[in-house]
Amino acid sequence: MRQHLANAFYGTLDYATYLVMMLLLVPTLLHHLGSTQYGAWVVSMVAINVGSIIASSFGDANIQLLATMHSKNQRDDLVVVTITILGINLLLGVTVASLLWMFVPLVANHVAPDNCELQTTCFWSLRFASLLILIRAMESVCVSTRRVFGRYGAAVRVSIVARMLALAATVALALLNCELISIMFTMACFVGLGSVAQLLQIRHSLYGVTLLPHTNTKKLRALFAFGPFNWLQAVAGVLFSQADRLILGVSLGATAVTVYVFCLRLVQPTYGLKAAGLHFLFPYLSGLYATSENPDEIRKPVSLALGLYIGITFLATAFALLYGRRLLGLWWGSRIAISSDLMLKPIVGSSALLGLSVTAYYALLALGNVQIFTWSNLFGGGIMLTFMCFLLKWGPSGVACSRLAYGAIALVMYYPLAKLFYLSTCSKVTPTTVDAQIGEA
Repeated sequence: MRQHLANAFYGTLDYATYLVMMLLLVPTLLHHLGSTQYGAWVVSMVAINVGSIIASSFGDANIQLLATMHSKNQRDDLVVVTITILGINLLLGVTVASLLWMFVPLVANHVAPDNCELQTTCFWSLRFASLLILIRAMESVCVSTRRVFGRYGAAVRVSIVARMLALAATVALALLNCELISIMFTMACFVGLGSVAQLLQIRHSLYGVTLLPHTNTKKLRALFAFGPFNWLQAVAGVLFSQADRLILGVSLGATAVTVYVFCLRLVQPTYGLKAAGLHFLFPYLSGLYATSENPDEIRKPVSLALGLYIGITFLATAFALLYGRRLLGLWWGSRIAISSDLMLKPIVGSSALLGLSVTAYYALLALGNVQIFTWSNLFGGGIMLTFMCFLLKWGPSGVACSRLAYGAIALVMYYPLAKLFYLSTCSKVTPTTVDAQIGEA
């Protein structure tokens, strides 16, 4: 239990550190870089985040397969799978980074059509962003593998130190009025050093083997029974998370988007912190499922996590409803707070529904049922976009209400989970396709 609490703490700390650093970094960059270079920095960071999500989307497949092998003490297979996933992420990282690299001139011209100096800044910032996508794709393998061994603390400490050094260097360069290009180069250097440290750690965990990326056919087959669904879900998640803002911006203008985004920023950390804190449940259940003959051993931690999550979600939702408008006023002014009246409540409600689905998400992943989550996510996103088209006549509040459908459909995942856990008459949950692939490997 102590190890699980420590993992939950480090998972939450990792997410919270990123939020706090962004809150500290943004005002400094905006003040010293100016609005134009700051806008180029925002574009670069969005490119890094989106590209990294797509390039690292096989991470859950890595955790599920490694956790199963770790629980069975299959040391040689652990090494082979890790090296195989390194090869996959290297390929995905190179592909995504190369696509961004090719489109950098077009994006730079579009961001700053009449400003040659800003075009140059944006051009080189995006080039460094493409390198960062590749680095973070490789780093994600290290982080996911360390989590399989239940060592969240070691990976998080390295990540936090690298981020803090990058933050300190970024603030120092901004205070010295350095160009954004220098800041992005420095960030790439520190992130790269952090990735090297993560690779050294994972090499030690895997008994000192040489981590040269390559692929193993049998392990590749097992990973591809799980990974493509993760990739599809990652791409869909990126699209769905941006679609509402794009629809609002095109239909109602920049002001509506601004207020809407501020409301999202208020509630999204509560969902992110809870998901990060509970992430240890995924590798733990994967290993337990591989070795347990009694479904009760899996049901109990899932039920406990769900009960805890319901309580935390209730408290977070109540706090956001009672004090959300006041916080918006303190952070971004009374005008934003007044404009948020009709959209804040449905956004808080949708975040609460999504938060309640996290336990089912991790449990289904651990049991190898990634298809259920992927299709429910795609269906929920499609319903959300359909509702947006009909509710757009009500303005931003209508778009916010459409998010409730997405959150509600996410809860449907509890039905197949209950069917697996509580309606099964077998002594053990029926093996999934992924487990069959693992057996072949």
